[in-house]
Amino acid sequence: MIRLLPLLAMTLAAETLPLSLPKAVELATAANGNLRLQIARETIAQAEARRRFALGAFLPNLDGSISASSQTRNLSAFGFRATPGSPFSIPSFVGPFTVVDYRATASQSILDLAAIERYRAAKMQIEAINADVRNLLELTVRQVARAYVQVLRAEAALETARANVELAERLVQLADSQKRAGTGTGIDVTRGRVQLQNEKQRQIVAENDRDRATLELKRAIGIDMAQQIEVTDRMNDGSEPLLKPEAAIEAALSQRPDLLAQQKRQGVAQLNLKSIASERFPSLGASGDYGVIGDGSTMLPTRSVGVGLRVPIFDGGRREARVAESGVALRQERLRAEDLKKQIELEVRVALNNLNSARTQIDAAKLGLELAESELAQAQRRTEAGVANSVEITDAQTRLTRARDNNLSALYLYNLARIDVAAASGAMQQAVLGMVKK
Repeated sequence: MIRLLPLLAMTLAAETLPLSLPKAVELATAANGNLRLQIARETIAQAEARRRFALGAFLPNLDGSISASSQTRNLSAFGFRATPGSPFSIPSFVGPFTVVDYRATASQSILDLAAIERYRAAKMQIEAINADVRNLLELTVRQVARAYVQVLRAEAALETARANVELAERLVQLADSQKRAGTGTGIDVTRGRVQLQNEKQRQIVAENDRDRATLELKRAIGIDMAQQIEVTDRMNDGSEPLLKPEAAIEAALSQRPDLLAQQKRQGVAQLNLKSIASERFPSLGASGDYGVIGDGSTMLPTRSVGVGLRVPIFDGGRREARVAESGVALRQERLRAEDLKKQIELEVRVALNNLNSARTQIDAAKLGLELAESELAQAQRRTEAGVANSVEITDAQTRLTRARDNNLSALYLYNLARIDVAAASGAMQQAVLGMVKK
């Protein structure tokens, strides 16, 4: 059975997994998906444990004890002496005697303002960590989306390279047929074969880029590197309406999880400051115990119940120093929140500018591709008619290759810009469904 496990794993890895972008995101954000996300989720459990610890300050503390001792006492050491002329005497030494005590002790905080603020801070810390995890979730989705688009670009580049090889092969055949017909020369055939080898080399590079991009996508998702995948989506062609900067900035400031996490950390710092300042106020608590005590053969019940009021008076200035330190920490968190807001606005505006630029590049690249295809067709006709040599058709072929690359690069930059806009707006998970095309 153990020997069959590697064979079974290889069989499963050999099966190709159809992978759309939403499916890739689903796999990455699953419980056993992206490892960084799994680590971040563990911090929520850690924060919850801290909250339960802070909650313990409001719950009763119960202890049970059993003690048994054999004792002797020097009563003279405690000042027990009979006065001269008294009718009785007090021995200097007593014992040994046995004391057995079975006792339960309880204490309960009634009012502790500092503990209340510490508990509130622990609860808000959980909210901050939840926001941090959501932010990492957004970053994970962004990473997967960028890796997926990189694979789409690599696939498209490979298709373009294959198309260029096919074109080069046809042109070599054309040059060879013209040579045999006497209308072409040997250098025309050689020139075409040189161009063909160049295109074949570009195809090899494109295949390697595709394989590397696929491995990076698997790593981002968190699946087995040996698993074969097939991307099923295509890059967006840039036909969607653009967002207005003001609307995108407003949306980002209201839903970016990293800003929410920073605001929660600011709240935690404020509650920590209040908890330390509240230590100046008195705290009230109750305590009591009940048990039986005796020599082991004769046991009698005893109890004590009391209420205590603790009033802080002076602690050497340590509390004031902690208040000052917490005040500095609170101001730092406020400054970080303001800095993050400005950073978010910058990211949104830059992403939108890149998106506008990429869309303009798409229009220019499409026109350039149409012109290059027309130039190559004209060069082919002129060559076939015998009014042009292979230099003209090779130049047109080179410009067509460049135009195809420009068109692909423009589409790639546009799709990356769309991802960046969604990430800057804090809407990566919602934008995944419409990020690419089927």
